Amino acid sequence: MSTFFWIMLASLGGSVLSAAAAGTYLLLPERVRDHTLTYLVSFAIGMLLGAGFLHLLPEALEQRSDNIQGLMATALLAIVVFFLLEKGLVWRHHHHQEHGSGEACHEAPAGALILVGDSFHNFLDGVLIAASFTADFHLGVVTSLAIIAHEIPQELGDFAILLHSGYTPKRAFTFNLVTSLTMLVGATLAWFAMEAVRAVIPYFLAFTAASFIYIAVSDLMPTLNRKIGLRDTIIQVSLITLGLVLNYLVHD
Repeated sequence: MSTFFWIMLASLGGSVLSAAAAGTYLLLPERVRDHTLTYLVSFAIGMLLGAGFLHLLPEALEQRSDNIQGLMATALLAIVVFFLLEKGLVWRHHHHQEHGSGEACHEAPAGALILVGDSFHNFLDGVLIAASFTADFHLGVVTSLAIIAHEIPQELGDFAILLHSGYTPKRAFTFNLVTSLTMLVGATLAWFAMEAVRAVIPYFLAFTAASFIYIAVSDLMPTLNRKIGLRDTIIQVSLITLGLVLNYLVHD
């Protein structure tokens, strides 16, 4: 079988498996989902911060250690872009509320932001899968398994954020699946334009890292402050730590 076939198989497997794992959350009773949603958001914060600080940024700096200023400028640009994007989503939110129509008025900006950020992340995963298989078949297999191991809990956290933002379970699953399939787009583009794509990968990594950090700190952490009891705080911190530790173990 050709290398391109294995790249497509690994990318499709990674996107579908991660989305399906997150979708199994729908099988839980609604009462259980409502009770555990805040906990999953805490876990998602740990996953986003871990992916940004422990994997994406270090990898970007390692690949382009000769242009650290450029990478940091890219990260700053991402924060500004997501701030402006969120401003637009908030404006749209209030606009729909004032006119009293459209289910979009019930969807918080964090949901849309995570879809954008995760699309970039999955696109990059596809590029990394293609690059690793092109270098060595066994490296491609190991890289694909590591990405799948990371994507399953990541997508579960993203799914929780979409539900937390007001998306219906059906819409959350559909959007989650669509963003997962951008892995195929990244892998295909990388296969046919490997040299050109490889040059911009570090900047994509920095942009994605900053987007994840922004979402976690700006949109998700403030929602946890609505529950300030000692028990809730301990659980939240424990689940954030779990997300960080899981990232460390996967990418170490």
